[in-house]
Amino acid sequence: MPERVDEATRERLAALTTLRLGGPARELVHAVDERELVDAVRRADASRTPLLVLAGGSNVVVADEGVDGVVVRVETTGVAVEQDTCGGAMVTVAAGEPWDPFVARAVERGWVGLEALSGIPGSVGATPIQNVGAYGQEVADTIASVRCWDRLDGVQRTYPAADCGFGYRTSRFKREPDRHVVLSVTFQLRLGTLSAPVGYAELARRLRVPLGGRAPMADVREAVLALRAGKGMVLDADDHDTWSAGSFFTNPVLAADAAAGLPADAPRWPQPDGSVKTSAAWLIEHAGFGKGFGSRFGTGRVALSDKHTLALSNRGGARTADLLALAAEVRRGVQERYGVRLVPEPVLVGCSLPED
Repeated sequence: MPERVDEATRERLAALTTLRLGGPARELVHAVDERELVDAVRRADASRTPLLVLAGGSNVVVADEGVDGVVVRVETTGVAVEQDTCGGAMVTVAAGEPWDPFVARAVERGWVGLEALSGIPGSVGATPIQNVGAYGQEVADTIASVRCWDRLDGVQRTYPAADCGFGYRTSRFKREPDRHVVLSVTFQLRLGTLSAPVGYAELARRLRVPLGGRAPMADVREAVLALRAGKGMVLDADDHDTWSAGSFFTNPVLAADAAAGLPADAPRWPQPDGSVKTSAAWLIEHAGFGKGFGSRFGTGRVALSDKHTLALSNRGGARTADLLALAAEVRRGVQERYGVRLVPEPVLVGCSLPED
């Protein structure tokens, strides 16, 4: 039977999240294989018990009150490889596999297309939900299919990439959060020693290659890890800047006329549909919230990272309420200054920004 934590020994979910915040669950199940994972989900659904599926805990904010329901921790493992020199590698990975070790393995094996996603915390199964991306790459670029448990119909389904509804930091799985539980992800990866074309200017400069150029994959991984570490985005138990959920707000995508109203020096990235993406970090900093800014509600327990304004960090002894107050203060300030409403990127469990 799956392991449970009973009422007498309940622990706060803070121990399972990178923010180190969140109260206890009524029941905690450690699902170490796929059968345990599906069975735990089916039992919760059959009894209509609130359910939270949790893996690496890197993109979630849990309320101080915790979860009055079942939390299923996805701890499934396994990597299956089908490879040939013509078609590349088809690699199927269990949802509970940690993401960055898988990326390191891809680089070592010459599987091209994941190297710029190095250093991202969390699990493989979480990546298609958010369409995780960084430094010019997204997992949607290499995902062939996603296999899920469909909670609504009570069956397994495999969605080819074209049916996953991938967009900027979204997917069909994110848009229907109570329906799908990711079981495994299959990647189709080209074989080689050079990276995919480098599509991010900061990374290209560090690698000393032109935008769209290629570099040895190991060099790309090393450069990305260094860039992320410089922004407090590589987990380090001794560095409170990394006690975060990564980027707390997504980069706003604006209509062209709204983007035209931003200051001339605001970043603008035109999108294929005519909209314009801008930088949440730029908006935050220029609205008066610099690195290290602390909320007046947090009494020093929460602050923007000293390394990156997009990360809201737990400085120790914080509560979820402190973090949400800081997020609300930043969002309100940006909206008052620029008329842009920032959207949180992490999943908020049992909580919301105070003004919502």
